[in-house]
Amino acid sequence: MKIAVVGKGGSGKTTTSAILARTFARQGRVTLALDCDSNPNLGISLGLGEDATESLVAVREAVDSGQQDHACSLDEVVRVFGVDAPDGVRLAVVSAIAKPEPGCPCCGISPEQLLGTIAGPDLVVVADFEAGLGTVMRLGEQPIDVVVVVVEPTAKSLEVGRRAAELVRESGMGRVVVSANRVRDEEDRARVLAAFPDADLFFVPDDPAIVAAERRGLAPLDDAAQAPAVRALVNFAEGLLAPV
Repeated sequence: MKIAVVGKGGSGKTTTSAILARTFARQGRVTLALDCDSNPNLGISLGLGEDATESLVAVREAVDSGQQDHACSLDEVVRVFGVDAPDGVRLAVVSAIAKPEPGCPCCGISPEQLLGTIAGPDLVVVADFEAGLGTVMRLGEQPIDVVVVVVEPTAKSLEVGRRAAELVRESGMGRVVVSANRVRDEEDRARVLAAFPDADLFFVPDDPAIVAAERRGLAPLDDAAQAPAVRALVNFAEGLLAPV
């Protein structure tokens, strides 16, 4: 299964990606998390810590500066630019670098292409993409099982999410699921429902425990496992793997 996580910056996209990936791994699925953001922070949300996350980014930068050899295959990309994260998730930082070498799998192929290429009968891939609509446009007709559009109940976030969902549907690339984060009350729910009247919607309550964990550089799944929003995202992940 291939899952792309998209949305406006600050909507909770990376936290959602991390909890999805670790929940899948806890269920015994071979799980690969791809950090496709140009400002990679997925490692922190997964529970690797700031230092380990920065070291992964440094390897990407070393390729750009010529201090690290390029990876010669897609498997090498995951090995060289990856690390084992909590619960058995394999995390790879695959954001583009500044000086791509044509035809090189580690930097000549885009994160979007990588997601479309990686495959395995028992593999679950969760790709945390760069914020905004550009990623969705570049995904084109890549065969993706689920595109999770992460929004919060603000006008700008809902508009970006609505346009992203439309682009996914128009291209026919996969199933669209909307995760509405930071929902405080019925007014927030109504605002989301109005923006996505026909969507497969999942609501995540506003929860200061997630903000507190992230301020300390900790994974919400470790620091606040029983917090309402964390439990909601775990339930969301479990539902994604259930037959439709």
